[in-house]
Amino acid sequence: MKRHVSFIAIFMLLCLALTGCGSKAIEEGTTYLEDGNYKKAVTKFKEAVDKGQDTGEAYRGIGMAKWELGEYEAALSAFQSALDNGAEKTAALYNFLGSCELKLDNPKEALNYYNLGQECDDASKELMQEMKYNEIVAYEELGKWENARTKLKEYVKDYPDDERGTKEAEFLETQ
Repeated sequence: MKRHVSFIAIFMLLCLALTGCGSKAIEEGTTYLEDGNYKKAVTKFKEAVDKGQDTGEAYRGIGMAKWELGEYEAALSAFQSALDNGAEKTAALYNFLGSCELKLDNPKEALNYYNLGQECDDASKELMQEMKYNEIVAYEELGKWENARTKLKEYVKDYPDDERGTKEAEFLETQ
């Protein structure tokens, strides 16, 4: 997931530079995010929110920093605020939302976000694979073993070299 944070942070910075609508606080927050200084990143992104500057992107940045800090409830709230404030609905954002919900033991909500993410056109192959795997985990956490098995068969067919799929298949045989 850390790789996705770096990619999204760079993407945010490029979008802001290309559109010319970015604030200095968001640019600084993005730099802190890339450098792994998550607390300073949150401070800068909150500064942008307080000034009403690119609030959707600022909340997305807060969410990514909170995710990296292991503050999943705060990350979830920030990502939801990002959507509420006009952030682009991307596969990565939905994956973060789903992953927060999984961490917070809300697999049903996680499934909803993973499905929304898989419907997005902007998902990389790696992100799509991650969301499909996370979907299997969510079904397992719900105790919906048949759904998990069905999704796992599709997953193994699509990603035969992924060791996680093999391990999940072994686990599901015991359920």
